[in-house]
This record gives sequence, structure tokens and C-alpha cells, in this order.
Amino acid sequence: MATPSDPAFARLLSGSRLRLRGKSAFFATLLLQADIVPSQEVALAATDGDRVFLNPQAAAQLPPALLDGLLLHEVLHAALSHVQRRGPREAKRWNRAADLIVNGMVASAGLPTLETAPRDAHLETLSVEEVYAALEGQEQSQDEEDEDLLDAPPSDAPPREGGRSGDTPARQARRWSQTLAQARAAESLSGHGSDPLGLHRELARLAPARLDWRSHLWRFLARTPTDFGGFDRRFIGRGLYLEALDDESLRALIAVDTSGSVDDQAVQALIAEVQGVLGAYPHVQAELYYADTEAYGPYPLTAGSEIPPPQGGGGTDFRPVFVRATEQEPDVIIYLTDGYGDFPELVPRSPVLWVVPPGGLEDEGFPFGEVLRLEERA
Repeated sequence: MATPSDPAFARLLSGSRLRLRGKSAFFATLLLQADIVPSQEVALAATDGDRVFLNPQAAAQLPPALLDGLLLHEVLHAALSHVQRRGPREAKRWNRAADLIVNGMVASAGLPTLETAPRDAHLETLSVEEVYAALEGQEQSQDEEDEDLLDAPPSDAPPREGGRSGDTPARQARRWSQTLAQARAAESLSGHGSDPLGLHRELARLAPARLDWRSHLWRFLARTPTDFGGFDRRFIGRGLYLEALDDESLRALIAVDTSGSVDDQAVQALIAEVQGVLGAYPHVQAELYYADTEAYGPYPLTAGSEIPPPQGGGGTDFRPVFVRATEQEPDVIIYLTDGYGDFPELVPRSPVLWVVPPGGLEDEGFPFGEVLRLEERA
């Protein structure tokens, strides 16, 4: 049986992700953030609203473009919370309504859909609830796609990684909502000028009124060094992802205040988001420092790498980190702190983003840089 780490299965997924990179920054980001696992119990592909399940043998027989469209189809179901939003509605009609919508989105990404995939140029731009109501009394064709919205994961699915097997539907939906915000940020940075939210009411309905802190962080990191100095978009303008080139890479210094004033949850949240950016943008390279009155590090930070245990615990002095920054000249500096400490007298040459948890120093107390505030936890 194939596993997520099986080389053949991994090649299927990486090939699809690479191909989609050149088509749409928005959809590519969704696919990159999806957890796609093998399952023999699904005929081709399905989702439980959290993960996407793919039959490795059946998928391997598909033409590459059709596989890309299939994966995007399932990822969109998950991202749009189609499983969680069904409620007491009739499952088959809801599945068909959701299929109409995501098939239209797949087509707008320039990808083919299965021959049996239903399409309706008018309905596919509406919300799934509206389409469900419009389909009342209509019979589903026998040739249409099988139901792919699952109430539970297949029994042969591997355990959920990261201890999230007990996540509630609300938490799953919140996680995908954050991913959608990241995808919007990536699309705006791509320079392509197209906004999928303007084409599909389903996406517009779920769009946040404002970017949350995670999306702001993605915007800050998903740039090139020349973007900061002169808005030279030559890197992003060629697509969301490219091979990292020495003169086009972005080096980020990530500093975490370990004086005791920043809790572990804030540290984990920030580093997890930075790792997400690193996985999505190969041109970003990051090094991590812990700091109290000294700077501890650097620790190389990569997508999926283990986070080194924190060091420190004394007072707060920002100057040691900025001394390191002067020596290394990173392209950007991100500093997680409550802001209560000693600042350097000289403004650093690198752009600085202060990430501040609730209760931290007011914006005007920071002598330089941008201030990004973490939300209060419910």
C-alpha cells in the first residue's frame, strides 16, 4: 500500500504542484498547503473536508493535466468547507452543487475536468447553497462524477499528522480560511492582475474583510530583495515559484524574544507560518535566532524542519540581534517580541517587521519598522 512518503506517490504530487505553479498563484498556493494522502478505498479522489485522499494507481493512469485538475477539484472542496457546510442537506444534491462550482473554478485555472464532470456556466459562479436550491427536483445523470465529499476519512487513511486528528470541523474550516487568505496574498503578489474572487461568488463569500496577521506575514516575506528597494517585480512577475537564483533569493532573519514575555503558542504560530512561506516560496531562506540579552543561533529554518528548543530567559535587549543583522545583512528581519526592551540607536538597513502578541508595546513605541499584531485568542 502506498504511503504519503512513497517515492512514486510523492512524484505524482510534486509534478502536479510544479505544473500548477505556472498557471495560477492562487490555486497553486491552495494545492501546496493541502495534505494529500493515498487511499485504496476511494475510486479516484475524495475529501473529508480536511485532507484529500487520492487512489495512487488510478491517479497514475491519468494524463498530467487531468490529474492537476482532479487534485485542484478536491482541494477546492476542502478549502471552501463544502463538507462542513452541508449540514442536514441531502448529500447527493449537495455534492453535485459543490461539484458544479469547483469544476468551473478548475476550468478558470485552465485545467481540464473529467468527461463526466457536470458544468453550468451560470450556476458555477454562485454559492453552493444557491446552487443546491436551484437543483431541487433535478435528477443526477448516471454519467456524472461519483460523490467525493466524505463524512469521515477512509479506514485505510494514515493517522492525521501533527496531532490534529481531533480537530473540530470549525477548526478545519478556520485553517482553510487562513490558507485562502494566503492564496489571495500570493495572487496579488504574482503580478498577473487576475483575482479569482471577482469571478466566483463562492470565494468572495468566504473572503475575509481584512487580511489577518498570517496573510500580512506572507506579504512581507513573499517578495524579492529588489521589491523592497524599488518595486522591481521581475521575479514574481515570471510566476509564483521559480528555481532559487543566487541574485534573486531573499534571506530572512527570524528573531524570537525568549525573555519570558512571549508565550510558547505565539512562538509556535509564528514559526509555523514562516515554515509555510518557506515551503511555498523556494527563493526565501531563513535563519532563526532566540534572544534575551544575547542572541542565540543562527539555526537554519526550513519547511517542515524541527524547531530547535528555545534558549534564553533573561531580560530583553534587541541590540544583539541587530548586531548580527549588521554582520549578515539579511534582506528582511522579523522579530517576535512584546516590545519591552532596549532598541538599537541606529536604524538597520534591512526592513523590519515586529510581530507583537496581545498586550505588547503600542505601535508608536517602536522606533522603526512595521508592527504586526497577533490576534487575541478566544
